[in-house]
Amino acid sequence: MAAPGPGEYFSVGSHVSCLTCLGQRLQGEVVAFDYQSKMLTLKCASSSGKPNLNDVILINLAYVSDVDIINDRTETPPPLASLNVSKLANRARTEKEDKLSQAYAISAGVSVEGQQLFQTIHKTIKDCKWQEKNIIVMDEVVISPPYQGENCKGKEGSALSHVRKIVSKLPVCTIFH
Repeated sequence: MAAPGPGEYFSVGSHVSCLTCLGQRLQGEVVAFDYQSKMLTLKCASSSGKPNLNDVILINLAYVSDVDIINDRTETPPPLASLNVSKLANRARTEKEDKLSQAYAISAGVSVEGQQLFQTIHKTIKDCKWQEKNIIVMDEVVISPPYQGENCKGKEGSALSHVRKIVSKLPVCTIFH
C-alpha cells in the first residue's frame, strides 16, 4: 500500500508495518497520523528491551516505499493517557539550557576536548556551567584549559577530588585529541 490519499487515514490503534526507502522495516501501533505533513506516529516495543517501556517513532511517509496494515482497529480508540505537563516543560527547559550551553561553548572558542569534558561531567553533576572557557562545577571547582587534572582548582574537599577523578578517568586520546 502506498501512502494514503485524500480522505484516507490510519486508524489510531491499528498495527502497521512500514518499509523505508533505506530498506528498514518499522512496525508498531498507530498513535497519530497527520495527513497534511504525511507524518505517522507509531508506538513500538522498547529498544531497551524493558517490557514496561515503548519507543515512539515519527515516520515521514514521503520516505516510505510500502505500508501494510497488519491489524486495522475498527472500534473507538482508548482515551489518551494523561501527560505530566510540568515534567514535560521541565524537560524541555533543561534541554534548551543544555543546547544554549553547547552553543555558548562553541561561540566562546572552547576546544572539542573542553566540550567533551563538560558533557561528561554534566551527565553526573547537573550543576556545571561555562564561564568564558572555564568549566564551573557546583560553584566550587574551576577547570581551565587544557582541562586536565592539574587544571582543576578549588577549595580542597570532596567536590574537588571528585571532579579531578572524573577528569583523570577520561582517555588520554580524548584530552590530547
